[in-house]
Amino acid sequence: MKSSLIVAAATTSCAHAFVPTTPATSRTSVSLNMGLFDGVKEAFGSDGMGELGKERETPIDRWMGWNAKTEDAPQQSVTKAPVDFIDSMDAKNYISTSLVKPMGIVFEENDSEFGGIFVLEISEGSSAETDGTIRPGDQLISVGDKKVSGLPFEEALGTIIDSTDDEVKLVFFRGASKFLYGPAGASTEWLDEFIKGEKVEA
Repeated sequence: MKSSLIVAAATTSCAHAFVPTTPATSRTSVSLNMGLFDGVKEAFGSDGMGELGKERETPIDRWMGWNAKTEDAPQQSVTKAPVDFIDSMDAKNYISTSLVKPMGIVFEENDSEFGGIFVLEISEGSSAETDGTIRPGDQLISVGDKKVSGLPFEEALGTIIDSTDDEVKLVFFRGASKFLYGPAGASTEWLDEFIKGEKVEA
């Protein structure tokens, strides 16, 4: 008699163990409304790259440039030209003069990535000083009708030395080498036309 009661109790408890606590329909609706990455979207934004709060910014974020956005920061950055930018495709930024030799100009070579030479200094009492057109920092572009921009030091200077003209015509760009030879520099075609004296457009 005692053993039959134990079996009945066990059967009753097993039956209760498999009774669902919530209706199956509600579980199905929850799983349909909740996507796998919904939690990620809520944490990081719809694209997974939402704004990074200041309290969540880490050193690796700063190192990778993922800095936290400030409220007063502009939403869109616009690339602007440097304050000292000089357009090398504008004829107004070039000067020319004709000098007798010896000219009294001390030239220096630009960094190897650019090539070409520029005026380092002008000797006192020289024809270049008397003329007054050239300034230190001017980039030599052409000698006579020959383009020397970008040439190695010896080759560019040799063009002046080898000239047989009584007065040698020199053309200079009045600006830094990075604006003449860098990504924003004048194109080869533009310089060639400019040296030939043809009308050029920026």
